[in-house]
Amino acid sequence: MSHPHPELGPPAELPKGGLRVIPLGGLGEVGRNMTVFEYDGRLLIVDCGVLFPDEHHPGVDLILPDFAPIRDRLDAVEALVLTHGHEDHIGATPYLLREREDIPLVGSELTLALVNSKIREHRLKQTAFQTVKEGDRVSFGPFDLEFVAVNHSIPDALAVAIRTGAGMVLHTGDFKMDQLPLDGRITDLRAFARLGEEGVDLFLTDSTNAEVPGFTTQEKKITPVLDQVFRDADQRIIVACFASHVHRVQQILDTAVAHGRKVAFVGRSMVRNMGIARDLGYLTIPPGVMVEAKELAELPPERQVLISTGSQGEPMSALARIANRTHNFVHLEAGDTVVLASSLIPGNENAVYRVINGLARWGAHVVHKGNALVHVSGHASAGELLYCYNIVRPRNVLPVHGEIRHMLANGALAKETGVDNVVYAEDGVVVDLVDGVAKVVGKVDVGYVFVDGQSIGDVTEAELKDRRILGEEGFISVIVVVDSVAGKVSAGPEIHARGHAWAHSDFEGIKQPIVDAVNRSIEEGNTDTYQLQQTVRRTIGRWVSNTHRRRPMIIPVVVEA
Repeated sequence: MSHPHPELGPPAELPKGGLRVIPLGGLGEVGRNMTVFEYDGRLLIVDCGVLFPDEHHPGVDLILPDFAPIRDRLDAVEALVLTHGHEDHIGATPYLLREREDIPLVGSELTLALVNSKIREHRLKQTAFQTVKEGDRVSFGPFDLEFVAVNHSIPDALAVAIRTGAGMVLHTGDFKMDQLPLDGRITDLRAFARLGEEGVDLFLTDSTNAEVPGFTTQEKKITPVLDQVFRDADQRIIVACFASHVHRVQQILDTAVAHGRKVAFVGRSMVRNMGIARDLGYLTIPPGVMVEAKELAELPPERQVLISTGSQGEPMSALARIANRTHNFVHLEAGDTVVLASSLIPGNENAVYRVINGLARWGAHVVHKGNALVHVSGHASAGELLYCYNIVRPRNVLPVHGEIRHMLANGALAKETGVDNVVYAEDGVVVDLVDGVAKVVGKVDVGYVFVDGQSIGDVTEAELKDRRILGEEGFISVIVVVDSVAGKVSAGPEIHARGHAWAHSDFEGIKQPIVDAVNRSIEEGNTDTYQLQQTVRRTIGRWVSNTHRRRPMIIPVVVEA
């Protein structure tokens, strides 16, 4: 499913000395971030993330970037740079490494530790890692990389400056400008200014919060709100947040200690990620506060805190199972307090509110971003973006990471600060930087690659459409037996329906019209079973649409006797 750009054809050959930018995900959507840079025949990839499916993708586990445009050029890839450890930036890395296992992975200590746990799950063994930190400068082929500290909702996030013979690109990754962060690690605006003085030819900037005026609220503002929630709660507290949000988990641990509560992690990814963060020193666990989840249940409710996954309403997450009362050992009681300490990722709203309603049904007091300041964004708002544009003074801007409206708002901010050339692109739209000017030069075909169980890329949009029809409209099967000698229907039709409250008697009025239509088609010389099946499909399809205002999946079977 390529984005519609009928006016664009394939890009011409990259001019000598030019830099090509090929976004394979993350432009026009929140997730699946992956950008390919080409210079002098060599490739550099920044990020390789996943998009989580919504209700329009029934049965799908993950959505990957489309590797097709670079699949036959993987030997030219110098490195994969990972800006930070969120799933929408690292989650697809193992799937890319399946196609070339020895691509060097470049990132911060925590980022590479998180991605390494995924790589081990996929049983990949030839991976090369290079750990970098802010201030480091390393080269891979013709790409000279410098890393800059940025503040985000996960520790150890990095922006990357990419120097080539075509000029300098500054890619912010995901960032914000919290001036009093919990870990003391601020976005390095001095480095941004220094790079700006050197000359940033192309600035790729996070667009997620470009529509939000002012500055993003500081993380520290959440601490007194959590303290009040704990003070008001007289039974168990369950806090759901992203399994990578180390800072939020630290706040919860510290607040639990202050109120004399014990804490347990629930959810495989939460246990794994917090274990990694603890071992690397990014998470400080106060002595005596942590217990196993099953041991926690033996304590009085007023001393229990559970930190779980499921803040986005994922149907198989710990929180969803708690809301449905299907969790193995966590049983929600009336009077429990549940805190959803996360923002809503676009597309997840219905799933999240479904979980909130499920929790409330059992008598839980649900605290979420809509009724309390229990989460702040990890992305720069409009005021911060303006600040960056004025510091960096880029020659060209390419808004990234966001839906169309976010990128347009980001571009408008850039123009307000005096940037002359703002280039808008979506996934697959190719941008060249030649002689200091960035412009769209064509497109490559990219689409969604669906992971469905063990299947990768085998499920198509057509099959998903069938799944949606089955889920929403049900199906009808019609079996007709044709006497090939007599040239007419000899038995049937036998009609079966699923997915709607249809009785067998409902179809009595359409059986004879099906027989008449098939016999008439045979008389007209159509004896091929496929053609006869299409006749059956059209006949009953019109009848169901006119009679019941439904468009179910119809499975006709014509048997020759």
